[in-house]
Amino acid sequence: MNKYKISVYAICKNESQFVDRWMDSMSEADNVMVLDTGSTDDTVEKLRARGAQVTVEEFKPWRFDTPRNRSMDLVPEDTDICVCTDLDEILNPGWRKQLEDAWFPGAGQATYRYVWSFNPDGSEGVVFWYEKVHARHGYRWVHPVHEVLAWTGKGLPGPTVTVNGMQLDHHPDPTKSRAQYLPLLELSVQEDPNDDRNMHYLGREYMFKGRWDDCIRTLTHHLDMPKAKWKDERAASMRFIAKSYTMKGETALARDWYLKAIAEAPHLREPYMDLAMLLYSQGNWDGVLYFTGCAIAIKQRPRTYICEAAPWGSQPHDIRTIAFFRTGRINEALVEAQKALEFEPDNERFKGNVEYLMKKVSAMA
Repeated sequence: MNKYKISVYAICKNESQFVDRWMDSMSEADNVMVLDTGSTDDTVEKLRARGAQVTVEEFKPWRFDTPRNRSMDLVPEDTDICVCTDLDEILNPGWRKQLEDAWFPGAGQATYRYVWSFNPDGSEGVVFWYEKVHARHGYRWVHPVHEVLAWTGKGLPGPTVTVNGMQLDHHPDPTKSRAQYLPLLELSVQEDPNDDRNMHYLGREYMFKGRWDDCIRTLTHHLDMPKAKWKDERAASMRFIAKSYTMKGETALARDWYLKAIAEAPHLREPYMDLAMLLYSQGNWDGVLYFTGCAIAIKQRPRTYICEAAPWGSQPHDIRTIAFFRTGRINEALVEAQKALEFEPDNERFKGNVEYLMKKVSAMA
C-alpha cells in the first residue's frame, strides 16, 4: 500500500515527441496533471490518450512562473507530495518507493540527483541535485525565468529530505531556442534588482550571447551585492568575467580573475581548470601541470548546479598528457593518456596518444 498520494505536474508546448517516454516514467504517480500552453501539434491528444489530465491555456506575455503556478493549482488539494517535471525529463524506475521511504509528514521539499546533460558517448555530463519535489501547500514559483520554489506559507517551511537513489534525467530538444531567456532575465532583474541569483544568471546569459562588456559589468555588480554570499556562485561570476576578458584579448586581466575565483572557492575544480586552459593556450606547460594537479586533487564532486562536465571527465588528463609530452616527460604523459582513455574508451585521438606514447616509452627502455 502506498504511503502518500503523489501527483506529477508539468507545463508543456509542442512536445509530442516526448509524451510516451515521459508518461512511462511518471506512471508510478497517482495522477498526472499537465498545463499545455498552446501546442499546435498532437501533444494534448497524446497526453490525454495516455491518461494525463490536460488543461489548455495560453499566457501572454510569456513568463515561466505564471503557468508553473497555474499548473500547480491543478494538483488535487489532498495530494501529499507534488513532483514537478518537464516533458523532456524522465525519472528512473523505482522513484516512487525511494521518495516515499525518504518522505515524512511535515517535510517541505525533497532533493534528488539530476543529470542535466549527457556527453555524446552517453555518459553523464553536468550533474547536480534538484529540489522540485515539494509538499502540496505553502509553495509558489517565482521569477519570470529560472523560476524557483518560494515558501509563502505560515511559519517556517518543513525540512528538505534527501532521496538517495532517485534520479531525474534531462534529454532536451536541441533545436529549441534560448532566445526568450535574455529578455526574461532582464525583466527578472528589473522586477527584483536586489536578487543576487537573477543578477548572476543575467550576467551569464550576456556571456552566452557574446556581450562581453555587459557580462563584466553585470557580474561585477553581482559580486558587490550584499546578498551575494554563496562562494560557488561568486566564483562562477569571477570565471565568467575572466572568460569575457579572454575573449576581449585581455588575458592578463583574465588570469587575475581566474586566480580570484580559485581563492573564492578552492574546493571547486572549475576555476583551476579554466586557468589551466588559459595557460595551455599560452604554452605555459608547467602552469598547466600545476593547476590541473590542483583540480584532480579535488575528489568530492559538488551537488550544486555549478559543476561542469569537462573538469570531471577526460579534460584534466588530456591536457596533462600534452603538457608532460611538451616538457619531455614521456612516462608521465603515457600515464595521463591512459587515464584520459579510461574516461572515453572510444576516443580515437586518445587511442592514438596511448599507442604513440607506448612506442616512445619502449624505444627509451
